[in-house]
Amino acid sequence: MELPILKELIRKKQKGIKSFAVLIDPDKTENDVSLTRLVRLCMENRIDYFLVGGSFITQNNTSEIISVINKQCDIPVILFPGSNLHIDLTADAILLLSLISGRNADFLIGQHVLAAPILKNSNLEIIPTGYMLIGEDNATTASYMSNTTPIPSDKYTVAGCTALASEMLGMKVIYMDAGSGAKRSISAKMISHVAKNINLPMIIGGGLNTLAKASEALLAGADTIVVGNGIENDTQLLIEISDYLRGVNEPLKIH
Repeated sequence: MELPILKELIRKKQKGIKSFAVLIDPDKTENDVSLTRLVRLCMENRIDYFLVGGSFITQNNTSEIISVINKQCDIPVILFPGSNLHIDLTADAILLLSLISGRNADFLIGQHVLAAPILKNSNLEIIPTGYMLIGEDNATTASYMSNTTPIPSDKYTVAGCTALASEMLGMKVIYMDAGSGAKRSISAKMISHVAKNINLPMIIGGGLNTLAKASEALLAGADTIVVGNGIENDTQLLIEISDYLRGVNEPLKIH
């Protein structure tokens, strides 16, 4: 049975409608005032989803962040966990990430075994997600914490076959990430190649710190883009991307 957020992602993909998610890293959330300001800006610009999480979290404030969001709006909150310790049952859904680009068993299945009993007894919508790190930058937090090497940015066939295998194994979404703080975003050629190999909704994140990079990812085949650091440094970027997406999506919603 398809659940609400996943069902919406699939429906949007079928219609060609693009989505915009803002990633909130608990470690980079200064206080409730700055978070409230960001949430209101996201509401005004009609983003589609909040992702909450990161590869390495030291603060115990995820519940507080979700509470601040939920008090102000009904935009879905999706967990983006770095480990089974990052589960919070007050969210709407969780991307159950299997790091298919690496060969570290702990992030392919180990963490999931520990999380399964908690998730089974929760009301979280569980979205099985094939997670792929892309690029030459081994210094990103995600690659360091997962002890894995990203798929090189010019190995298009490897990435395409990895995503295809993930779909065949039953994953429902593919998430390609350059990693938090990545110097370069994933190339249009890589996104396009992977998109042609799969029928799943595809999320792209990491390094999308300009409108040009965000629009390039969407035109190449991304169904949802995720921006975190870029917005933290420049809230105008959120407005620019939202305006661009409205221009892309409005004609499609009419039909």
